[in-house]
Amino acid sequence: MLVPLLAVLAPLIARALARWVALPGIVFELLLGIAIGPAVLNLVQPSEFLEMLSQFGVAMLFFMAGTELNASAMRGRSGAGAWGGWLLSFGVGTALGWIVAPGLGAVIIGIALSSTALGTLVPVLRDAGEFTTPFGRTVSAVGAVGEFGPIIAISVVLSERSTIQAILVLVGFAVVAVIAVWQAGRTSYGRLHRFVESTMHTSGQFAIRLVMLIVSALVALSLALNVDILLGAFTAGIVWKLLISDASIETQEQVESKVEGLAFGFLIPIFFITTGIDFDLEALLAQPWTFAAVPAVAVLLLLVRGIPSTLAVPAGTARRERLAVGVMGATGLPIIIVATSEGVAAGYISSTTAAILVGGGMLSVLLFPAIATAVRARGAADEAPAA
Repeated sequence: MLVPLLAVLAPLIARALARWVALPGIVFELLLGIAIGPAVLNLVQPSEFLEMLSQFGVAMLFFMAGTELNASAMRGRSGAGAWGGWLLSFGVGTALGWIVAPGLGAVIIGIALSSTALGTLVPVLRDAGEFTTPFGRTVSAVGAVGEFGPIIAISVVLSERSTIQAILVLVGFAVVAVIAVWQAGRTSYGRLHRFVESTMHTSGQFAIRLVMLIVSALVALSLALNVDILLGAFTAGIVWKLLISDASIETQEQVESKVEGLAFGFLIPIFFITTGIDFDLEALLAQPWTFAAVPAVAVLLLLVRGIPSTLAVPAGTARRERLAVGVMGATGLPIIIVATSEGVAAGYISSTTAAILVGGGMLSVLLFPAIATAVRARGAADEAPAA
């Protein structure tokens, strides 16, 4: 009862505070989860049922990220710069992680520090009317690579196979995924779209059932190959977007609304609230230095992820817009949560390290989108008189 109650309270709190500061709802979902969990009020304990729903939630989160992938943004200078920036971030982050946790723990930290929260940034860009602008396309490219790159790294690093075997299996998954994406995008699916439309307002709800089938099939393939389920869920989002891409705008919007209702109205909030319940606040507060390390991680995200993200910026871009892209690119949380959770479970990093990284990610979501929006708005105001 408490978990759905918090899922209702989170957007209400976000709306109440919006007149002073605009914050993503996931911040409040995490904070409320921490409040009712063992670390504070101890009203809810981690349970197998909650963890199962949480896994569905994280799968839907990355499915939605896959549907937001902008293929045009991934081509040319922006795409090459986004991949180059991510590889640089991953290398620097892993090198810094070696100081704290040598071995595979360093790679987990590198994955966390090189991630970007595309799912968090997309609503911000849409609300600001930036999603289709050059700035929005650049941030989309940075965000897509900042989620896809870490997912691939997680699949290799956390595999029980050797690195070579893991890469070969990943290539096998990629071949299947590419075939699925090619098949989905190669032709028109008029009959499918007509059937989707005919069941849109009936108990059939074919579109939602088909979405869940695609997610389940690619997640099941991921599990069978021992590849991280996030990769399957992300690919499912790409496949579904291609299947529905040539339907009427009205049909696309109606289906998108229903899928978002299932994802953001039910499953994804449970993932973030459960993450808050599982959050090891005690480890974070155990020593004065651990709590002080949280803002240090936020600064590291700016340096390790933010600066390389600017490599995706088109030539001739104004300095303030370049800075805004970097700050947006440094916003990371979902991948940090997933990578550190799996890293702790595998024994590669300590729960204290995980808590510090997640705390830094929460701070980045809390501050960076608002800072980037303000920087971009200031840049536009400065350019207005010259125009």
